[in-house]
Amino acid sequence: MTTETYADAREAVHEQRIDGFGTVRVLPLDPRADLDVLHGWVTEERAAYWGMTGFTRQQVLETYLHLDSLDTHHAFLTVKDGVPAALFQTYEPEADRVSECYEVRPGDIGVHLLIGPPAPGAGALPGWSSALLGAFLAYALTGLDRQRAVVEPDARNTRAIARLTRQGFVPAGEIVLPGIDLPEVHLPEKRALLAFLTREAFERGGAAPR
Repeated sequence: MTTETYADAREAVHEQRIDGFGTVRVLPLDPRADLDVLHGWVTEERAAYWGMTGFTRQQVLETYLHLDSLDTHHAFLTVKDGVPAALFQTYEPEADRVSECYEVRPGDIGVHLLIGPPAPGAGALPGWSSALLGAFLAYALTGLDRQRAVVEPDARNTRAIARLTRQGFVPAGEIVLPGIDLPEVHLPEKRALLAFLTREAFERGGAAPR
């Protein structure tokens, strides 16, 4: 299958036509089928804050096979007009280390995002990140019937923080996520910025008090 029709036969959990941008499909990640895309993206220097730049293909595969085995954490590949465009993850905050840093509310959903590069030869496209993130938030908030999206980007990742703020996320201050060292996963301590976006604010296209 060519990249122009990547994963075309796979069922999407969300599909959205965005005027002036294209068709965005959100697919449950298949760690084996999507390994080439995954490894290429997470090991790029631009993805340094994702924490996997030194990973081998096998390490990336094992990481996402572990994630795929969980009921509380899920990964998705977003495809734009048949070309892989972004990696998104959702998680239940009460089952994540972020729950040690804020009071989780019913209806919260945690979100991680890694925006992929534009298709080869396409160059930088205005609104690329915003359109992809908007489509995914439509799935995470409206599609999953959640009330608030929670993000905790690395506090040094000013680019991601600016992107999220433009999208309507309201910063709630810095936190320190505790380190995790288990046989299945190792996560170092992380200084992060906690931010929220309510479903109400998202659906009306603007920020609201958290």
